[in-house]
Amino acid sequence: MQSPFANMPPVVKNLLIINIIFFIATYALAKFIDLQGLLSAYYFNSPFFKPWQIITYMFMHAGFGHIFFNMFALVSFGPMLEYTLGSKKFFNYYFITGIGGYVLYTLIQAIEVHAITGAFTIANPQYMQAYDMYGARAEELKGIYSGALLGASGAVFGILVGFAMLFPNLEMMIMFIPVPIKAKYVVIGYVAIELFTGVGRFAGDNVAHFAHLGGALFGFLLIKLWGIKRPNNFY
Repeated sequence: MQSPFANMPPVVKNLLIINIIFFIATYALAKFIDLQGLLSAYYFNSPFFKPWQIITYMFMHAGFGHIFFNMFALVSFGPMLEYTLGSKKFFNYYFITGIGGYVLYTLIQAIEVHAITGAFTIANPQYMQAYDMYGARAEELKGIYSGALLGASGAVFGILVGFAMLFPNLEMMIMFIPVPIKAKYVVIGYVAIELFTGVGRFAGDNVAHFAHLGGALFGFLLIKLWGIKRPNNFY
């Protein structure tokens, strides 16, 4: 029986394996170490922030559904992009778009912090008194400083955008839609939904939409800056 990894390019394969290892370790070692707290990403002025989190947050996931859909997208769209870019460039692309997700997400947080406090940072954020002085908006400020960003979604959205730019007319079947849709329209639709829900800030929505948009934006810019062209055997 052929291995399911046999035809998978090396970077996609190793990213899949590493994500699964981190996911299992998160629950297997929960009694000994809080990997989500240590490796997820926080606002840069948060007492929980550590520099390595800008990378490690991409390997943390909040539950089975979270990692399943991210890894499904990775193995569905990543191989064609890796074959087109080459493994080294795809490796760089993945991590740059993931970092881009953190950058845009944090930029939006910084704007929100400035709107509450008049500055991008607060003094002594490790103490409760640092938040209490902001009255009705104290809870909102505490949410920004204690909320964790985790998941590969930023990098995955970068992959989706890169795929749509290089294979725009490749037809795809989408769940609950009975007709094939071209990749460019699928990705435009996803980005539009993320922008709408991110700006709308609907109650109960804890998805980091601007991290997704950051990955998509950086993916678009990288394809343009690197001058990557569509393969001749696709239209």
